[in-house]
Amino acid sequence: MALIDSYRTTLLRKREELAKLNQDLAREQAKIAPLQQKIISAKSAISRTKSGSTIKSKSSEIDRANKSIVDIQKRCSAIQAKIAQKEKEYTTADKNYRNEEAKLNKKAIEAEKKRLQDAARQSAAIEQAIQRQGQLQMQMQKEIDDIKTIPEKITVLFLAANPIGTLQLRLDEEARAIQEKIRLSEYRDSVHFESRWATRSSDILQAINETNPTIVHFSGHGSDAGELVLQNPDGSAKFVSADIISAAIATASDTIRLIVFNACFSEIQAASVVEHIEAAIGTSDSIADETACTFAAQLYSSIGFGHSLKKAFDQAKAELLLEGISGDDIPQLHYRPDVDPDAIILVQPNI
Repeated sequence: MALIDSYRTTLLRKREELAKLNQDLAREQAKIAPLQQKIISAKSAISRTKSGSTIKSKSSEIDRANKSIVDIQKRCSAIQAKIAQKEKEYTTADKNYRNEEAKLNKKAIEAEKKRLQDAARQSAAIEQAIQRQGQLQMQMQKEIDDIKTIPEKITVLFLAANPIGTLQLRLDEEARAIQEKIRLSEYRDSVHFESRWATRSSDILQAINETNPTIVHFSGHGSDAGELVLQNPDGSAKFVSADIISAAIATASDTIRLIVFNACFSEIQAASVVEHIEAAIGTSDSIADETACTFAAQLYSSIGFGHSLKKAFDQAKAELLLEGISGDDIPQLHYRPDVDPDAIILVQPNI
């Protein structure tokens, strides 16, 4: 092991030991406040009673609490002494590391200076080759730029359900508005729209297998318990929980990157399903037809212009404000902890 690596290891170990001691000290100090509060409460109880037994009991509590505080303070003092010693050790380790680092930097500078001198002596001989390489690079960059103008193809799978006995929603209007906004977007030829109506639970995986979508869009009703309302074969409502939808998506196409639950109280569904995909959008409350339709249309318009998911989501909410439609705070974007929604671009060039 190189000397600087040894110094670095020692420095990191001392830092960790010092951090642990500080954590230990904080934990001990945190125990004092509850004991002090117990003393205050006991004194208050004594002042309010004339019962000898109560006074005796509370006095004992005060004595025990005071003893515990003294013990804690002793432990804190011992830890503080260890911290002071460890800080000295850390300072020494840091000094050793920085001195060795300075030596290595000096050697690296000298080596780089020699390398530059050697390169300068050779530059005349390779100048023509460099020029040819530059021309090739310019041509390659032009070809890459040409490729960037060709967006990849994605599929949006629109699943709608409006069971018998439920409020009739304008789902066809929502689908029409989405398709219209996609048609008007810059990369309209890169977004393929597929729809399935009167969706049953058994239709979900079938439709996903058939279309291999990038985006799955559920449109319809949601229960205040966070269930998605699909249809039974007889047209009646079937309530499907977040766990069931999440389990189904876990087995679905690995091309799915976004699921949009454009239904009331669907935030539970969105939060659950991001265990298996990058991102999902749900609603934190009931959502009006007009709000759902306007939000969805603008979301897909922005996606069709090649914007990131975060920007598309923000623009969809902004569209509600521009149109004077209430509910801009209802749509909620969820994503995995390892995902940056600003980096998710669903329609982008093939490179």
